[in-house]
Parts: sequence; C-alpha cells; structure tokens
Amino acid sequence: MNSKQRVHAALRREPVDRVPIFMWFHPETAVRFGELLGIPPGKVGDAMGNDVRQAWVNNNYAMEGIVHERDGDSHTDAWGIRWVKEGAFNQIAHHPLAAATRDELLAYRFPEDHLEELLAQMLPVVEDADTHFIGCDVSPCVFEMYWRLRGMEPAMLDMAGDPDLAFEMLGRCADFALRLSREAIARYPLDWLWAGDDVAAQQSMIVGPATWRRLVKPHLAPIFRAGRESGLWVAFHCCGSLRPIIGDLVEMGLDVLNPIQCNCPGMDPFELKAEFGADLAFMGGVDTQDLLPHGTAEEVYAATARLIEGMTADGGGFILAASHTVPPETPDENVFAMYRAAGVSREEVFDRAADIRRLLRPL
Repeated sequence: MNSKQRVHAALRREPVDRVPIFMWFHPETAVRFGELLGIPPGKVGDAMGNDVRQAWVNNNYAMEGIVHERDGDSHTDAWGIRWVKEGAFNQIAHHPLAAATRDELLAYRFPEDHLEELLAQMLPVVEDADTHFIGCDVSPCVFEMYWRLRGMEPAMLDMAGDPDLAFEMLGRCADFALRLSREAIARYPLDWLWAGDDVAAQQSMIVGPATWRRLVKPHLAPIFRAGRESGLWVAFHCCGSLRPIIGDLVEMGLDVLNPIQCNCPGMDPFELKAEFGADLAFMGGVDTQDLLPHGTAEEVYAATARLIEGMTADGGGFILAASHTVPPETPDENVFAMYRAAGVSREEVFDRAADIRRLLRPL
C-alpha cells in the first residue's frame, strides 16, 4: 500500500497497513534530524514516513516558506506585511492596514498579480502525485488573514464596532483564498484542499462562537464547498480550544480536523472521536507541550499507541500527527518511539534516508 492509497483508505474507514502519518517538524528539529540522517532538513518528513505532500499557496507561504538565516533578517510579502526572523520563525513586524481609515481598508487590493508565483509552490509537491497524498494549503483564509493585515486589536475592534466593515473585509480575505483554491484545483492533481483559520487560543476561542457564526462562517463555507464539489477531501487547521464550533465545521462539510491540541479545554481526542467520529476524521493529538519533550521514550510509545488505537477503533478516520511542530527539545528517542508506535521502524527511516541521499547525489 503506497501513501496515497493509505490516506484515502483511512479517510474512507477502510483497512490500512499502518496508520497514515503527516508530522511537522520545528525548523531546529528538522536541522538536527537532517544531520542525523545525512539529508537536507526539508527531506526529514519524507525519510520519517510522511504520507502527505503539501505546500502553502496563500500567506502562510510568506510566513513559513521564506527562510532567513539570521535573527533580524526580514522581508515584505506581496500583501505588504513585513516579517522579521525571531528565533526559528518569522514574526510580523508591520501590519500594512494597522492605521488605515475605513476608506483605505476598502481600497486595499489583494495580490492577484502574484497568483502564478504563489501557485507555483505546488510544482515540487505534485511530482509525487502518483504515490503520495497531495494537499494544497490555502490558509489563512478569513479572520487570521485579516488580523495579519490589520493587527489583532484593530481587527477585533472592527468586528465589535463596525461589523459591516469587518464582514466585508473578512469576505475579501476569503475571496482571495477561494480564488487560490479554484486555481489550484483546476491545475493540480490534489487529494485534499487544506483550509485554516486560527480563531482559538489555549483556553477558549479568540472570536466568540456567535461572532464567528455571523462574521466568519459564511465566508469560510464557500472554500469548503469548492473542495467538496471538486471531489476532494476538505481539511481544516485551527489550533487551540475550538470545541464550540466543531459542529458547525461538520455541518459545512469538513472531512479532517487538525491539530487536536489535546491539552486544551474540550479537545480530548477520544471525546471528539465519540461525538463527531461518524462524520469527521482527525489529524493530530500527540502532545508537544509535555509528552514529546519531557516524557520518556516508553511513555511516548505507550501514549501514541493508545491514541492510535482509540482514534482508529471504528476502522480508521485518523492521521497521526503532533499537536504542533515537533519541538527542538524533544529527544531523538522520543521521536523514534512515536513513529515506532505507528509501525515505522528506525531501520525503515534510515533506509529511506539512504534512498534520498542517492537521489540527491550529483550525476
């Protein structure tokens, strides 16, 4: 069973040879494992056994796809957002619409002239379309895109004090994500459309459920619909405690929810599986705040095995992943223990790394 077959079978609740995996590695973790395996950091997921190949085509590419070497290095993206490297990640240093008037907000134009450049991020990914499950990430889609442009506080004030303006601007954010979705669907052999919109924090939602239903949900729904009407699975990423709106996401046609931040209120994976598992598949659930960095290898193996068993109890509907990127303080043995619980041995990983080295060797 190859990776494409494995993921499709799991999402259809059919038998698989092992649970599918889509693990994300913190940049420092990827560098360390790249050195261990003798491969580039960007190939670590492949060597470890990731079944999904995916690329960003919306503003997440500007945040994560552009890598700077030194702290303080920066770039301004096609949206006018300035990013500065702080530690391992790029952080926003300038929101272009932070001080904009109402008229200036409405005059803002999304980077339609950069569509070709953005969509081209999919080209290396689709080279593996015959054997791997292919995803296109069009996030951030609505609220998260707006606050990146506007700043968190002004965006929240707009939603409270001028909801008509906020509704319009949130809709324009979603329209750009929808445009990218339709273009990617038309051009590439996709298996799922990946949407995302972080509207929750560790303890509760950032945007209240009623406000989300009024101002965000109507704009997110057409993106889901674009995927479903094209015969694709629809996946959605939102960190934190989003339990109050999961039913809405199911109603909108969501297939896969990520990342299941299991230490947040209302996000116990087994409870979510019991309530929504008939209609919804899950990706994530391995704790990156305590278990992975601080547990023993035996504890990581046991917890991961228990998670897989519980989340596949009805025959599938689960993709193994961490609740965030695998943090750099995670011991190597804990990472291998997590994969071993999924049926991927250390030997397999090193064999794949050797294959990658051979493919990368100059002719």
